[in-house]
Amino acid sequence: MKYYIIAGEASGDLHGSNLMCKLKQVDSKAEFRFWGGDLMHLQDKNLACHYKDTAIIGFWEVVKKLRKIFRNLKFCKRDIVDYNPEVIILIDYPGFNLRIAKFAKSKGFRVFYYIAPKVWAWKESRVKKLRRYADKLFVIFPFEVDYFKRWNIDACYEGNPLVDSVNEHLANRKPFDDFIKHNDLLGKPIIAVLAGSRKQEIDYILPRVKKLVNDFPQYQFVIAAAPSVDVNLYKKYLPNYEMAVIYGQTYETLMHCSVAIVASGTATLEAALLGARQVVCYGGSEISYQIGKMLIKVKYISLVNLIMNKAVVKELIQHDMTVEKMKAELDGLLFDVTRRKQIADDYAELAGMLGEHGASYRLAKAMIDEVDRLREV
Repeated sequence: MKYYIIAGEASGDLHGSNLMCKLKQVDSKAEFRFWGGDLMHLQDKNLACHYKDTAIIGFWEVVKKLRKIFRNLKFCKRDIVDYNPEVIILIDYPGFNLRIAKFAKSKGFRVFYYIAPKVWAWKESRVKKLRRYADKLFVIFPFEVDYFKRWNIDACYEGNPLVDSVNEHLANRKPFDDFIKHNDLLGKPIIAVLAGSRKQEIDYILPRVKKLVNDFPQYQFVIAAAPSVDVNLYKKYLPNYEMAVIYGQTYETLMHCSVAIVASGTATLEAALLGARQVVCYGGSEISYQIGKMLIKVKYISLVNLIMNKAVVKELIQHDMTVEKMKAELDGLLFDVTRRKQIADDYAELAGMLGEHGASYRLAKAMIDEVDRLREV
């Protein structure tokens, strides 16, 4: 079967690569054309566009990049028609993918939407587009099934695929000393820094984190670099090499750290499943922040807190993301025994809510079964 898959950012690349791997196991004749990143490229070489050329965060940033977005849309539509897939799988990335869904549906293509836009947080009007343009919706959080049912959408939930990724890394975990030696690090405990995969996030977060280095001399700060980010962007803020920068070892860094500073997004959930105590940070342009504050209708920005529906991890957003508040939170995470135990208990409960191992395989099979069902309709 021919699949056209679109993932527009780092988290989508991870989920897309897991899905492609399992689709190949279930469908021996699987062929792919895709938008994604390095992880998806490892699964297949037929890459149409890398997400580093598409990922944009913030309202004002989108406005500034409109011409480029429309060029990408035009190319994508033409590319889909030329490839003529049996099914199009859209992974999150709603600003772009919902437009592609509308186009694909008008051309008679089957459309699956995997990892629903967070319409329960903001832009709930997108639910109507999902219902109109997607033949099937596949979700990764258990509460989403009931949410979409209220909109007469029968969403499919097979568990969260991050559980698979995390369990595989935990099973192959190497000793701390080996990790240190392999990356030529100091023998100190680690404070991990995940500053996001977009320039706007890094520009906001990294200068503030840098100011913490001298407050924790007994620790070393290690940046788990996003694969799409040029090392020169990190070095711009680290002229004296105040932090180590490591590529391709995000999970390993989280497994071996004492505490982590994590940009909001999928990484917050990955850190929790790997057992890394964390403070969640978000920052960007002031215009985007003010618009978002008016539109977003949930209490939390981190997936950990959203799923648990309580403040498991501290969130420092925009103006609250001060050096003083970050330091206070790191101190608590490192030295408050009661706090550390509570987080461990909450993380265990969270893992139990996300389902058993094998979600990606079950999802791949469910997608192929759905294609077979649609063929008979």
